[in-house]
Order: sequence, then C-alpha cells, then structure tokens
Amino acid sequence: MSAIVVFATSALGIIPTAALMGRATEELAARAGPGIGGLLNVTFGNAPELIIALFALGKGLQEVVKASIVGSIVGNILLVMGAAMLAGGLGRDKQKFNRTGAAIQTSMLMLAAAALLMPAIFELVEGKGLPLPGSESTHYGGTVEHLSLAVAIVLIITYVLGLVFSLRTHRDLFNPDYEDEESWGWSVRQSVIALAIAGVLVGVMSEVLVGSITEASESVGLSEFFIGVVVVAIVGNAAEHWVAVLVARKDKMDLAVNIAIGSSGQVALFVAPVLVIASYFIGPYPLALVFNGFELGAIVIAILVANYVIQDGESTWFEGVQLLAVYIVFGLAFYFA
Repeated sequence: MSAIVVFATSALGIIPTAALMGRATEELAARAGPGIGGLLNVTFGNAPELIIALFALGKGLQEVVKASIVGSIVGNILLVMGAAMLAGGLGRDKQKFNRTGAAIQTSMLMLAAAALLMPAIFELVEGKGLPLPGSESTHYGGTVEHLSLAVAIVLIITYVLGLVFSLRTHRDLFNPDYEDEESWGWSVRQSVIALAIAGVLVGVMSEVLVGSITEASESVGLSEFFIGVVVVAIVGNAAEHWVAVLVARKDKMDLAVNIAIGSSGQVALFVAPVLVIASYFIGPYPLALVFNGFELGAIVIAILVANYVIQDGESTWFEGVQLLAVYIVFGLAFYFA
C-alpha cells in the first residue's frame, strides 16, 4: 500500500489501543488509590508517545522526536485541557479545581521550560544556531550534547522528587475526595494482561508509523516537523485526551487538570530526558535538546497561558474555547513553517 495509507491506518490503530491502555490503567488505579492511580494514568498515557519517539530515534529522525516532545507538551496543555474545560463546562456555570495543586504543576512546567531553553540558547550563542523546522536531523557536536545530558539528569531528579512531594509529603493536594468510580470489574491480572497486549500492539504500530513518516510526508505535502508536532503528538495523547474529557464531563476538574498539566510535566521532566539518555544507545548520535524557534515559542507561550488560566481555580467552557483557539493558531503556524 502507499505510504499515506500505511501512516494513516497505523496512526488510527494506535488510538483505540491507547484507549485500551487507558481503561486497563483506570482499573488498576481503582485498586491502587487515587495518588498512585493518577501516576499510572499519566505514565501509561504517555507510553505511546515514548514508544513512537524511541522508534523515531532508531531511524535517526531526531527533529521529529523533538517535535513530538514539544507537540505533547503543548497538546496536553492547550488541546487536552481546552477540550476538557469545554466539555465539562457545557451546561454548567463554572467548575472548580484545587488552585494550589494546579499551580504547583505549572511551576514544574516553568522549571522544565527554563531547562529546555538553555541548550538552545547555548547553541544560539556559542554554536551554529537553531535548527530549521524542515530539518530531519542535526549533529551539534560534543559540548551541547553533554549539556543536554546534564540537563536531562537534573530534570529526572526533579521529577523523582516531585513524585515524593505529590505521593507522600503533600499527597492531599493531589488526591481529591471523589465518590468511588464504577469500574468494569477487571482483576489486577486482567488489567496487567491488557496493558501488556496494548503495549505490544502500540510498539508494532509505532514502528510501522515511524517507518512511513518520511515517504508519507513527501506524498501528502506536509513537513516532517508538522507531522511530529501535531499528528504524532495527537495520536500519542489519545489516552489522556479521552480520560480528561470524560472526567471533566463528570465534574471532576481536579482530575482533568492534573491529567493535562501532569502529563505535560511528565513529558518535559521524564520522557524528554529518557530520550536524551536513550539516544546514547539508539540512533546515529546523541539527541541534543536544541529546539527550533517555533518549538521554543510554543513551549513558553503554552506554559504562560496555562499558568494564567489556572490562577483562579475555576474554569468555564469559554476558557476551553480560548485554549483550543491558541492550539489552532499554533497548528497553523506549524503548518506554514
């Protein structure tokens, strides 16, 4: 079949498989408690993105990997949280969530943004400048690669300490008291088996997806940058998107906001550093955290918007529309880049 058909079918195939992964995670979460459950939800929700990115690293598509990282961060903040606020706010005057917990999450994102910006600033000042959106891969050399590795280690340590903060020392901020959620009655064994099957299927389809990116982008006339930052990110975010909208409709905005912002934080503080470390073993050369100008602008603006939206601890459907509008504007800029 043509590369376009292969790319489209593999991308669409990942979505229900990610939904299966999300359902199995919810069943495990119902038995593990809300704190561990939220972590499981975010972690396995990001698993498809990590798997896709690892295959892309192996193919040497480093700029696609960085685009998918940015797309995931921006997509969770604007698309997922925007859709959740829109869906949850319809028919309601407003919804409330824990402002302190959300502010802590966005503070973590600000830290991540500062860390992710520094290698690009270093390369802009000391090296050969930022990559172009149309680049497939760029080898920057030792200094900025070593800086990226050091930044990755700092981010992972911060992420681990953040888990201690949210799951142990200040768990009340991240564990809203909701009524017990109805489940499908899966046992732990059934949930683990479903997770394993979904993980294998996502891996197979991710390899097919990545293998067809270059040819499909040429055939359809879209840049690999746009495919990475929009298409791959949306496919990888399918599980979080569905779960966040679902709980928002049930008026559980604490969970919806934590899923959206928490998932972005995990991508920035854990997934991106893991990919940097993995690149020393996978692919032609290490991954440097040097993003292009569009990616840097999108990260900073999206985090600033998220920080502003959560300040009052309330949301309405129109705030969701505004977040989606910003995401559409970003998408248009990425398309014309």
